[in-house]
Amino acid sequence: MSNFIVTPLPIAEVLIVKARRFIDHRGYFTESFSWRSFVDLGINCEFVQDNESMSEHRGTVRGFHFQVPPQSKLVRVLKGSIFDVALDIRRGSPTFGRWCGATLTAASGEQLFIPRGFAHAFCTLEPRTEVAYKVDAYYCPEGEAGIIWNDPALAVDWPILSDEAILSESDARLPRLVDIASPFVYRDTE
Repeated sequence: MSNFIVTPLPIAEVLIVKARRFIDHRGYFTESFSWRSFVDLGINCEFVQDNESMSEHRGTVRGFHFQVPPQSKLVRVLKGSIFDVALDIRRGSPTFGRWCGATLTAASGEQLFIPRGFAHAFCTLEPRTEVAYKVDAYYCPEGEAGIIWNDPALAVDWPILSDEAILSESDARLPRLVDIASPFVYRDTE
């Protein structure tokens, strides 16, 4: 029996991964990642770096971010909750320009697997939210890129209004999807 339950989102490559929790009077124990178990589930990534962010305020938006070389991500919430979104930017993909998302909470322990060729963004739903994610390619500052979080063509159903969003200066200046030349091709990222 696997310690993980995997549920595909409307874009089938994007997955919710839920780890079994073993609960007793002390709290719980969970195995949040096991390379062998993930390979058995069809998620064959060799994660090389762990990243963590803390956002002071509800309504903090980070993203949409991507980089070249591309990264797969496994995102989880350590404290608080987020609305997490994956945007397909693989040229030639039948779901190019479409997004899917899920609410991830520290209390429930869901994780979102985002494959290569997707841009990633999230919005915090609580103050002092902490997010951790694994990536399968090292951070490359010269390969950093993004798409504006509220591009009207994407019609993301964000849980906040545009004037409530708290953004970094660089995220506020990101272009729309139509204004970028995606470096990802559908068949190359599978």
